[in-house]
Amino acid sequence: MKTEEFNLLEFQKKFSTENACEKYLFQKRWPEGFKCPICEYTEYYYISTRKLYECKECGHQTSITAGTIMHRSKLKLTIWFWTLYLVTNDKRGCSALSISQMFDLNYRTAWRLLHKIRHAMAERDSNYNLSNFIEMDDAYFGAPCPNTDGRGTSKTKVAIALSTDEKGNPLYARMKVIEAVTSNEIKNFANECVENGSKITTDGHSSYRQLKEDYIHQYQNYYETNDTEFLKWLHIIISNAKAYISGTYHGLEEKNLQSYLDEFCYRFNRRFNTKQLFGRVLNACISGKPYVVPE
Repeated sequence: MKTEEFNLLEFQKKFSTENACEKYLFQKRWPEGFKCPICEYTEYYYISTRKLYECKECGHQTSITAGTIMHRSKLKLTIWFWTLYLVTNDKRGCSALSISQMFDLNYRTAWRLLHKIRHAMAERDSNYNLSNFIEMDDAYFGAPCPNTDGRGTSKTKVAIALSTDEKGNPLYARMKVIEAVTSNEIKNFANECVENGSKITTDGHSSYRQLKEDYIHQYQNYYETNDTEFLKWLHIIISNAKAYISGTYHGLEEKNLQSYLDEFCYRFNRRFNTKQLFGRVLNACISGKPYVVPE
């Protein structure tokens, strides 16, 4: 089923009330009509005072958010919907502070809301592997550290993989926080997100040499050749990710960096379908399982 497209005015008109959001979520959750999650019976009673659907066969009660990322959330659906729309339609993302101010929420509530959404994004992207032509590198996120540089830095290490077409144009990206730039970390990252047999291009660092066991690996010592075109798009995306992290989120803790990288990649991977982003991330939240945000 094609995901619906919304511009701002269309979105505002369609989801202006809690009732409108509930009806839309019901249709997305059960497109062929209600189905009991226990016995799959299709007839139900609606308990309006508690907004629950009770199966006429087994008596099980469920809500339209039960078993999803929104499970047991006390927030109104209008807040969920608007946050989803804002997060997906601004390439700079939205901070918890801005969401808390917009919707008059406690800061921690807004922070947990955004992390649940990012978790749904990460789960959806984890279902797809990069393939064919891959560029791979590592980068370092965080404040400048005195007397350290390069791969010996104490900044947070991140592995990045980018799939491209035959002409080298960027398609999809994945990023992962790693403990160190070592052969095992790089190989595990590749095995997690790149299809076996793909062609991977990297720099000449020794940590990438083990990739030849499962992939077609080619490398170049571009510091020696000074080739500015080598891994050009990958480096641009790394630069954009750093600008996104430092521009929207200030004082970001290392333990939370992965979720912000997941959000960046999710939006980047769907950059040509921006009007569909709300519907896509809503689907990700519906199909995602309940998630408790670590404090």
